Amino acid sequence: MPNEAKTMTYDAFRRTQKTAHDALITLGKSVDEGGLEKDLTELVKLRVSQINSCAFCIQLHLNIARKLGVDEVKLGLLAAWCEAGVFSAREQAALSWAEQLTQFEGKSTSEAEQQYLRESFQEHEIVLLTVTIGTINAWNRIARGLVFDPPV
Repeated sequence: MPNEAKTMTYDAFRRTQKTAHDALITLGKSVDEGGLEKDLTELVKLRVSQINSCAFCIQLHLNIARKLGVDEVKLGLLAAWCEAGVFSAREQAALSWAEQLTQFEGKSTSEAEQQYLRESFQEHEIVLLTVTIGTINAWNRIARGLVFDPPV
């Protein structure tokens, strides 16, 4: 629905809902400290945000990815990553997992999907990747629900 009424700004959310905000930030930091590559997690966050149509999070994670030096070709082709031919096997596995967990539609993940993920990730990395996906989904719903303006 275009031109949705603003409910709250990101800054107001951060100030008035400090505990919730800080909890989500802490989840993100736990992934960073766990050793999962930051450029990979930014691609995942960006893809999930595209699926969820969250303008705030798309712009935020584009800004971060660009600061990290993520290839502009990958950023431009992320929505069509399956056909793009520019993503590593590890990136493809992460993006596939992100889509599976974001578009549940009441289905459980299959053993084949989990095995595909295990071909590129160790168990502790799968946990970190799953936390990343869960956290960005929560951020997307908060930012969309409260209609945060995209950061410039």
